[in-house]
Amino acid sequence: MSNIPTPHINAPEGAFARTVLMPGDPLRAKYIAENYLENAELVNNVRGVQGYTGQYKGKRVSVMASGMGMPSIGIYSYELFNFYGVDNIIRIGSAGAMTDKLKLRDVVAAMSVYTDSNYGDQFGYRGTLAPCCSFELLKGAMDAAEKLGYHLVPGPIASHDGFYSQGEYNAAPILQKLGVLCVEMEAYALYLNAAAAGKNALALLTISDSLVTGEALPAEDRQNTFTHMMEIALEIA
Repeated sequence: MSNIPTPHINAPEGAFARTVLMPGDPLRAKYIAENYLENAELVNNVRGVQGYTGQYKGKRVSVMASGMGMPSIGIYSYELFNFYGVDNIIRIGSAGAMTDKLKLRDVVAAMSVYTDSNYGDQFGYRGTLAPCCSFELLKGAMDAAEKLGYHLVPGPIASHDGFYSQGEYNAAPILQKLGVLCVEMEAYALYLNAAAAGKNALALLTISDSLVTGEALPAEDRQNTFTHMMEIALEIA
């Protein structure tokens, strides 16, 4: 019995390319499809989570939103990896800088991910899981960034379950001492799903705000202007 369509993706078999770019925001997926892909076709719009497949420089590429948080990207990446035959997912998202070495609009490649989430408990390991990106995709991204003349910063990041902190505990100083570059909410689940499926994942993150300086970009900029990150991802798709 086929698992296609899934409860969350109403696309036929073969609708997605081997590589899927995955922003959190459905409108960012739409922006990429309209501005970078040729002959882009809407293949999914369940719950308004838009997915498109088209051509970029002669390569078949898909882009689909993940929504916010690890549970959301966990669902979509699982179904793409395990039911739709996708081999590579490149998250293209925003993040908050945890170091003064990063400025607004800088782009980070997440080599490994720290977390406060229990998402990894489901995999049955009685220890601490330490997911990392695909070396193949990371090397491709670093090479693409150099070719394009863009600055790409590799290093560890953190994925958190909560956006707003309600308690007295503050993890930021601890993570900053450990050299964590930035914080977001999705990469940990994506990397674990890729590892479990024997597939490849990479998170490319544009700095949209800073925990150090308090600076922040407006929502429209996050949706439409993070083009360096998008172009690096498209080059390695």
